Amino acid sequence: MAVARLRFLSKDDEELVHEQSLKCLNEIGVLIRSHSVLGMLEEGGAAVDRKSGIAMIPESMVKEAMSRAPRSIRLCARDPKHDMPIPVTSHPYLGTTGLGIYIRDMDTGEKRPSTRKDISDMLRLADALDPCGYVWTTLTAREVPQEAHGLHELWTAFQSCTKHVQSVEVASADDAKRQIALASYVAGGRDELRKRPLFNVICCSIAPLSYEESAIEGMVEFAKAGVPVAPMTMSLSGGSAPVTMAGTVVNANTENLASLVVTQFAAPGAPHIYCSSSAPIDMRTGCINYMTPEPPLISAALGQMALRYGLPSMVGDWGVNDTDRAGNPHAFSQVMSVALTTLSGTDIAGGMGGLDAVKGASLDQLVIDAYLWEDVRVFMREYEFSVETAALDVTKSVGHGNIFLTHPHTMKNFRSALTFWDPKKLAMEATLSDRMVPEAKSIAKRLLKEHVVPGLDKDVLKKGDELIRDYEKTL
Repeated sequence: MAVARLRFLSKDDEELVHEQSLKCLNEIGVLIRSHSVLGMLEEGGAAVDRKSGIAMIPESMVKEAMSRAPRSIRLCARDPKHDMPIPVTSHPYLGTTGLGIYIRDMDTGEKRPSTRKDISDMLRLADALDPCGYVWTTLTAREVPQEAHGLHELWTAFQSCTKHVQSVEVASADDAKRQIALASYVAGGRDELRKRPLFNVICCSIAPLSYEESAIEGMVEFAKAGVPVAPMTMSLSGGSAPVTMAGTVVNANTENLASLVVTQFAAPGAPHIYCSSSAPIDMRTGCINYMTPEPPLISAALGQMALRYGLPSMVGDWGVNDTDRAGNPHAFSQVMSVALTTLSGTDIAGGMGGLDAVKGASLDQLVIDAYLWEDVRVFMREYEFSVETAALDVTKSVGHGNIFLTHPHTMKNFRSALTFWDPKKLAMEATLSDRMVPEAKSIAKRLLKEHVVPGLDKDVLKKGDELIRDYEKTL
């Protein structure tokens, strides 16, 4: 099968990134703010300086981790029809945006702090939109105790959609254990959750080359439970990574290899997703800048490294709107830069519905992004190249200088061979525009009114609510 992909690195470039990453791990090391994880790595063969918290990881440990990691994962959903086997063979699965702190209200147009109700609305809408393959927890529940907001968001997500969920917040090892417990209630037990992981978790490293105690100890707990981990590096060129393309890619790859060592030495065979959301910083503001040519190239480079290692990946970002209002406000070249990240070889990517560089979200933007992705993803469909599809027998039948339009072969195959875009949906793809917003709002309101998500069992709901209440009492 032929599938469109963006390749960036030569074989020699790949080798250099790999070699420099190994050199970095062995000679510079990674800072790990966890005594327990440092002890685990030291037992596995790392040279650990307990005073500084630096672990020097030898190549032998990296090779051992690679030999243990699974080459494919099934990201499961409450409704098995939404299960996502990765790596993909065609286009990636695209999900909602990350951990925004506000929502743009569709009715009033005002920005306001997001709540569990907003999370539920966003995810019910995502559940109704076919182009949305899975969901992040998307928004921050601002009305709950903030030490427990991750649990509230995950629990709301399980109740609000039937698709696979990606959790974003890891407050501690104890928080991780409780996230695992919530998912176990929905799955029907811990063994069932291991067989069918209903969620995966982003556990961010802190570029350059460091890990906070909460994230890395949570990562260990998830690995032990069989919950897929996506240890996201956010290597920002000129900010938290060298400003050069090579420096950014090497830093991001190094952190991914370090995370792989942690999960595989904590639990050999634990499901692991090579993960990055890396981009330059805006030199004028210091903020992350996705609307430049560099992010898709970083994604393509890291997609190639993940493929080299045989690991499922999440290295692309979708975010056609980094302003704080819905629409497609950027020039064609900027939108193309973001769209190309989905050609990077990534298996999953997030960002639908996001505003303001992931600080916010809106329901109408989610509809706009879903319609845009519906048309963009066809560029990565599978095309069969075979003797049959080369169709020389048809060419012979038609003859020199004649037309194929009326041949039975054309009539039989044109609907499956060609793409027919909906002109009404294409109107939502205009750049430098917000004229599609009213229609997107009406679609969002209609889907929220019509789409019904099957509820969880009452006993399961009771257990989950009690778990969160008990946790809040300990804060």
